[in-house]
Amino acid sequence: MQALLAAGMTPEDHLLDIGCGSLRLGHMAVPFLKPGHYWGTDASLALMRHGRLHELPDPEALPLDQLIQDADFAFPGLPDRITLAIAFGVFTHLPAVNLATALANLRRFPRLRAALFTVFLAPEGAASTRQPDGVVTHPDRPPYHLTEGAVTRMIHAAGLTPTRSPMLLPRGQVLWSATPPQIP
Repeated sequence: MQALLAAGMTPEDHLLDIGCGSLRLGHMAVPFLKPGHYWGTDASLALMRHGRLHELPDPEALPLDQLIQDADFAFPGLPDRITLAIAFGVFTHLPAVNLATALANLRRFPRLRAALFTVFLAPEGAASTRQPDGVVTHPDRPPYHLTEGAVTRMIHAAGLTPTRSPMLLPRGQVLWSATPPQIP
């Protein structure tokens, strides 16, 4: 929530929580947002449904059809009104192609102001890299790391503008914001 609030999220925003799992963020975001303004995607529909029943103070506040099973980052069945997207701790466990796919597919949301996501970073050409909290990341297996250059290239390739946040995150993850070009 802190990252979203820092990005200017208000109750009027329409949030897409990518890789929402058991609603670790959703249990805070659903009550904060206006009804119908939270959408979650994850590879596991069962995990999202479990989170809805066991994590939300009022499960009826989140309709089941706003939890979308999506392992391909295609964002099927989501409304065009999404204004913010977040993927926290998702792309640290998946190959880089998934981040590139998600960024490209987020461009279909005409009202999107920003997409926030986390990654582990490593120097160019690094093999296994020890992150600040001691976790060892890799370029070719989980937990994955990327170079700063690779992240900025993927964001630019999706037609978005990258911004690296100075916010300190758990396990040494780095928060990025990808924003669409401003419309005059």
